Amino acid sequence: MSKIIRIGTRDSELALWQATIVQKQLEHLGHKSVLVPVKSTGDIVLDKPLYELGITGIFTRTLDIAMLNNDIDIAVHSLKDVPTLLPKGIVQAAVIKRGNVRDTLVYKDNEEFLGSREGIIATSSLRRRAQWLNRYPTHTTQDIRGNVNTRLQKLEDSEVWNGAIFAAAGLGRLNIRPEEAINLDWMVPAPGQGTIMVTALAEDEEVLAACKEINHEETEICTTIERTFLNRLEGGCTAPIGALAFIKDEEIHFHGILLSPDGTKKIEIKRSKKLGEHSDLAVFSADYIIEKGGKRLMDKIKNSHRKTNVYSTKSFTEDQRLLFHEKVVVESADFIKINSNRIHPRHLKNEIKNVVITSKNAVESLITNYSAIELQFKNIYCVGRRTKRLIENRIGPVFHSEKNAKKLAEHMVEFMEGSEVTYFCSDLRLDDLPNILTDNNIKVNEIEAYQTKFDAIKIDDDVEGVMFYSPSTVKSYKQENNVSNGMIAFCIGETTAKEAKKHFKDIRVAKLPTVESVIELVNEHYV
Repeated sequence: MSKIIRIGTRDSELALWQATIVQKQLEHLGHKSVLVPVKSTGDIVLDKPLYELGITGIFTRTLDIAMLNNDIDIAVHSLKDVPTLLPKGIVQAAVIKRGNVRDTLVYKDNEEFLGSREGIIATSSLRRRAQWLNRYPTHTTQDIRGNVNTRLQKLEDSEVWNGAIFAAAGLGRLNIRPEEAINLDWMVPAPGQGTIMVTALAEDEEVLAACKEINHEETEICTTIERTFLNRLEGGCTAPIGALAFIKDEEIHFHGILLSPDGTKKIEIKRSKKLGEHSDLAVFSADYIIEKGGKRLMDKIKNSHRKTNVYSTKSFTEDQRLLFHEKVVVESADFIKINSNRIHPRHLKNEIKNVVITSKNAVESLITNYSAIELQFKNIYCVGRRTKRLIENRIGPVFHSEKNAKKLAEHMVEFMEGSEVTYFCSDLRLDDLPNILTDNNIKVNEIEAYQTKFDAIKIDDDVEGVMFYSPSTVKSYKQENNVSNGMIAFCIGETTAKEAKKHFKDIRVAKLPTVESVIELVNEHYV
């Protein structure tokens, strides 16, 4: 090849080392080349953590532009810094045989802090931070920026840091690994970590042919799996994602992980496939992570810069979260905690003619205490379609149901046989039903089947709307929060709305008494 290959590289010591390795391999095969150092945005902006800069491929962008402008022929990168989707016209031309894939902890003084409650670790990688906090939840992390030598010096000068985390490959390639260092074998590395990658223009067949000669096939197979996994999760440098694939005994072993930025949540998968039968390994692993709650976790990470505009007083299922419009940034927590009581056998020793159940919680308490055979109820009256469905599935047929307690009481006054009912209720039950029945000479035997405990949390004052599912959720909310101007109460039904009207001016009531209907109500407001 007569052409002199212009090798684009960042001008840091490590980047130049990597580019020199590529240059030596090309020249060993008879290809002439020259290094072209280019300074990148990632090297220039050092006053913020990488994930705050908001640029995907921060260390590759400048080299991409130089290549598209025909200022360089190939670019040499650390593969873990390269976005999974390359710019149009640029392709992966080669990967060099992989080095050490692990992360390394460089510590000061000694390792005793690893066994103590207090510890401060320096890293600007969300992946490293999340995994460290997952393993050491009482420790804290702080940002550190700069090239490898700069970070080592910052660690040495610091009076508060116990250690800092580096890529083992970088320390080894520069031959500056301190004695006070240990590899973190438990930490899942970044996809492509320890690998040098070469990119070129898709149309430059002569250069691509030259690069193919230095490509390491085993490294290519493993890093392609890792990066496909990353792409499937839609992650970048702003998501705590780790992935490692390696070949042993003609099998590919894969370990993938996704965490919340604070390390409190972790979803991982380990899977092996025979070499040659591994085409679905990355996609299967990513889909597994997604199905186990990864979609919700990724959405939360992506929306972390967006202000929460709606808060739910009841936690959502994964399917329910997917129903929200993209304009809605929702957080949720259970503002009510339910504890089932022990229901004494004396209450159930004989058949009960008329039974009233107004919530699923009462049903859960009954079936926790007794089997369906032991629950000898003749006529069951209930409130709500879901409660009715649960009763019929777990206890027996429902004699009559209404959508709220007041209507049920009015029906019972007019049509019920007998003058006595047994009401399985909460310690915080509403007065409507027992008062109406009592006022009409019907004796009400109240049995406290469960306890309702307020467990609200303080939410931001700029939240625009709150979703309520019972009067108790409204009361619980009010114990910790005020109602700001313009705040909307999205209510599951009229009884809940009645309680909300004591505090909110703007009340919206769902068409049906279901969580999904309340979500629809929220979407209608924001569309």
